[in-house]
Amino acid sequence: MTSFAFLLGVLPLVIATGAGAASRSALGTALFGGMATATLLGVFIIPVLYVVIQRLAERWTKPRTATVPVVATEVVS
Repeated sequence: MTSFAFLLGVLPLVIATGAGAASRSALGTALFGGMATATLLGVFIIPVLYVVIQRLAERWTKPRTATVPVVATEVVS
């Protein structure tokens, strides 16, 4: 939530016009790009990688069990 608020707060620097706008726009673009990248990594990419690695680890560490055929027997009463 705070990163989205930060992105919206920096947006005026990115679209700035007027006196000194070149330096403010460059700074705003760098801040906006860096925070957007960090937000995407933190919110989307890292959790997806965690799930993928967890599933791979479960697949590799799953104990191998031999399959034994089940024989049905009749109970005579």
